[in-house]
Amino acid sequence: MTVVDERPATPAEAPRRRPNRLLALLRNSWRQLTSMRTALVLLFLLAVAAIPGSVLPQRGVNPEDVRDYFTEHPDMARVLDRIGAFEAFGSVWFSAIYLLLFTSLIGCITPRLRDHVRALRSKPPAAPKRMDRLPQHAVLPAPEGGAAAIAEALRRRRWRVAVRGDEVSAEKGYLKETGNLLFHTSMVVVLVGVALGSWYGWNGNKLLVAGKDNAFCNTQQQYAESKLGPRVGSEDLPDFCIQLDDFEARFLESGQPEFYSARVTVDEAGGAPRPAEFSVNSPLRLDGANVYLLGHGYAPVIRYTDRFGRSQTSAVPFLTTGDIGLTSEGLAAFPDANVDPDTGSRDPDLQMAFSGLYLPTAPDSAPFARSEYPTERNPALNLVAYRGNLGLDAGIPGSIYELDQRQVRAGKVKEVGTKLLRKGETWTLDDGSKVEFLDSLPYITLSVRYDPGSTLLLVSSGVLLVGLLGSLFGRRRRVFFRVLPTDPAGGSPTGGSSLVEAGGLPRTDHPGFADEFAQLVAAVSGDGGPDGRAGVDRAGDERAGSREGAE
Repeated sequence: MTVVDERPATPAEAPRRRPNRLLALLRNSWRQLTSMRTALVLLFLLAVAAIPGSVLPQRGVNPEDVRDYFTEHPDMARVLDRIGAFEAFGSVWFSAIYLLLFTSLIGCITPRLRDHVRALRSKPPAAPKRMDRLPQHAVLPAPEGGAAAIAEALRRRRWRVAVRGDEVSAEKGYLKETGNLLFHTSMVVVLVGVALGSWYGWNGNKLLVAGKDNAFCNTQQQYAESKLGPRVGSEDLPDFCIQLDDFEARFLESGQPEFYSARVTVDEAGGAPRPAEFSVNSPLRLDGANVYLLGHGYAPVIRYTDRFGRSQTSAVPFLTTGDIGLTSEGLAAFPDANVDPDTGSRDPDLQMAFSGLYLPTAPDSAPFARSEYPTERNPALNLVAYRGNLGLDAGIPGSIYELDQRQVRAGKVKEVGTKLLRKGETWTLDDGSKVEFLDSLPYITLSVRYDPGSTLLLVSSGVLLVGLLGSLFGRRRRVFFRVLPTDPAGGSPTGGSSLVEAGGLPRTDHPGFADEFAQLVAAVSGDGGPDGRAGVDRAGDERAGSREGAE
C-alpha cells in the first residue's frame, strides 16, 4: 500500500541575507554621534580641552613665557610639549573634538529642522473624540457664527487654526523649537567663525615709542610677537605705517588710570598720511586690521659719550613692573662704544650697558626703588653701569630689556658704579666717559589684529541668545473646539442653543496654561463670567488624562 502525502507543498524559503556588520556599525556610530547627549558631552570636552590654553603659556601668544616655563620646569615642560599643551588650540586632540562637535551639531540640527519645517507647513491635528480626557476641558454656549467665529477669535490671538466642519483645531508655541534650532545653528556658525579667524586671521604685538625715528610699518619682522594663520603669509599683511605723535593719560589721585588716548599719523597704501586718535575702548580701524591700545610707559633718552669723545643717543623703553606708580626697568646697551678712532678696532671688553629703574615720580629721599605716582611729577633714573663683553656678538637669542646674567656670572661683565640721575644731569664714569639723562618719551603697547570671523561671531552670538530665550520661554500648546448638535427633543441647558465643547493640551510643561485656557474660552464665548472662566468645567484643572490616548 502506497501512502501519499497530501500536505500542500510549501515554496522553498528564500535564503536570508546576512546583515552587513560594517554598515550596521557605521549606522549606529552615526546615530550616537548625532545624538544631543553626544553633542553636550563634546561641548563639555571642548571646554575642558581649552583649559591648557588658558593656564599654560602658548607659543603663538608669548614664546618668551614658554621658554621660561622650560627653564623652571624642564621635565614637566617636555611632557607637556610632547602632547601639544603649549599649542593647545592647534593640537590634534583639540581639533578632533572641535570637528566631532561640528559634525554632531549638524547631524542633530538637520533632521530636527526638516521635521520643524514640515510641522510649520502642516495643519494642526484633528480634535480628539474624548475631549473630557484632556488636561483642560470646558463646555460653553456656542457663539454666533459657530466654528467660523471661534476660528476668527483664535486667529486674532495668533493661533494657527484649522477648521474641519464643526471642529476647530488650533496650535501655538512653535517659538520653542524655533529657538532651539536657532540656538544650535548659531553654535555651528560660532564654530565656523572661530575656524575662519584661526585659518585666515593674524595678530601681532608692538611697542611703539613716540617720534618720527620710531615709526612702525606692518611687517612681521617689526613685531615683538606675531602669529599668522595657516592660510596667511607675511606677504598678505596689509601695507600701513603708524607714527606715535603724542600720548595723553589721566589718572585719579589714587593712581588708577582714568583715560588713555594716543594721537598718531597713519600712512596706508594708496592714500596720503592722515592724523588719527584712538583709545583703549575705541580701537584704530584700518583697511584689513584693527589696532588696539593695551598700555603705555616711558622710554628714557640716554646719551653716552665714550672715552674717545664719540656720543651715542638711545631712547630705550623701560618695561613697567606692574605697580600702580609705573615703576619701570630696562637696559640701555652700547655695544659699539669705545671704538679706537685711529685703528677703527673695537675692544669687546669695553662695551657698555646701563641697567636700572625709571621712576616717573621719585620719592624725595632714599630708597629710590618705587615710583609714587604714574605721571612724571619728579622723574628720576636710577642706573647701574656695566662694562665688558655683553655677549651680543655670540648670536644667542636673549632679551633686549635685561642684561645677560650668564656674562656677569662668568666675570665677562663687571659692575662699574651706581648713580641716580634727574633730567639733564650727567654722570662721569671712572674712565672719563659720560652718561646723560636727557629726557623721556612716551611709548604705547599695541595689539594689531585681523579676524575675518569676528562679525560672524558677533551676529551668531546675538542670534544664539535670542534662540536661547525662545527655547526657554516658548510653550507649545493646542486647543480644540467642537460645536455640539442641539438636542431636538429636550432642548439644551442654554435655552435651546447649541453648545461648544473645548479642550486644551500643553505640549510641554506650562504651569500657566490653565489660566490661558480659561481666558481663551471666555474670549470665544464672549462672556467672561465672574471669574473670567465662562463656564469652564472646574474639574478640568485637576484632570490629567493621557495625552497619547486623547490624541
